[in-house]
Amino acid sequence: MSPPVKDPTKGEPGYASKVVLLLKRNFFDEMTMPEQTDILSDAEREALAGVSAPVALKPLVLIVDDNPVNCEALGYFLKSRGIDSMIADGAKEALWKLHWEPRISLMITDLRMEPWDGMELIRQIRKSKWAALSIIVVSGDTDVKEAVDVMHLGVVDFLLKPVDLDKLLELVKKELKLE
Repeated sequence: MSPPVKDPTKGEPGYASKVVLLLKRNFFDEMTMPEQTDILSDAEREALAGVSAPVALKPLVLIVDDNPVNCEALGYFLKSRGIDSMIADGAKEALWKLHWEPRISLMITDLRMEPWDGMELIRQIRKSKWAALSIIVVSGDTDVKEAVDVMHLGVVDFLLKPVDLDKLLELVKKELKLE
């Protein structure tokens, strides 16, 4: 039968601190190991050399507009320039796609949409986990106040329709760090 375990809250003074010091000393004594100069064998090193780093996911542009013709045209334009894109028919679908597609690195959105407009979509994004998402706004019918309000929401740029495709491509490449 083993001796009874002492209760550190009772008994001799300083008993608990002596036990803690003893435990620490034993722990660190066990942790000291002889110095090793080589952990991996040559065969292990050779096997690891053949393993490549994981491939980074290619960025994706989300195009948001309630007009499918505009979405498709812009999507084809970007794809013809080697840039992956996907479309969303309005703000609610855009939020859903942001939730499920981790590759989305940039959003291009119209302002005039129903039932949520582009301003509301941008506000929702800025209050979410995607707050840092780069956003380019494209709109055909706007006033100066609305353009200023959009810029205050931290968008990359505001382009008027008909869109200067060279300017848009330049912005997209810059945001996706292509070139």
